[in-house]
Amino acid sequence: MSAPTDGPGVTPATAPRAGEPGAIRARLPYLRLPLLACAALAVVAVPTAALLRGPTGAAGVAAGIALVIVSYLISGLSVAWADAVHPRLIMSVGLVTYATKIVILGVAMAAVAATGWPGLPDMGAAIIAAVVVWTGAHLTWALRSPLPSVDRPSDH
Repeated sequence: MSAPTDGPGVTPATAPRAGEPGAIRARLPYLRLPLLACAALAVVAVPTAALLRGPTGAAGVAAGIALVIVSYLISGLSVAWADAVHPRLIMSVGLVTYATKIVILGVAMAAVAATGWPGLPDMGAAIIAAVVVWTGAHLTWALRSPLPSVDRPSDH
């Protein structure tokens, strides 16, 4: 069997198993590329929003990108934790995390919308852009990562 690498020096053979120290960290190598992509988005979008829409627009864009990053980090960390504790927990922890996030985000966004804050449209546009950037970067990481393979004996 060919061992895929999850990063420099980390292979399934050397990665900590569930319950071992470092098990959560070993399950998070995919975060680097989406975080860098969202940082690049912020470096371009926040000053652009400041020029075009003023400080309120820049604040809305920064808040939107930050919201997406925090949301995806919470999901990634909770699923990595579940997998590190016991892989059978992944689905239930992932679903509970997702449902909880959606409810909290919905209530928070409704509260912000009720204030009439003028940065809300900029925040909404930034959320959409950040989701597209994060998803694209995550997909890029996944497509470039080596997949596990099984070498079958030639006698079968």
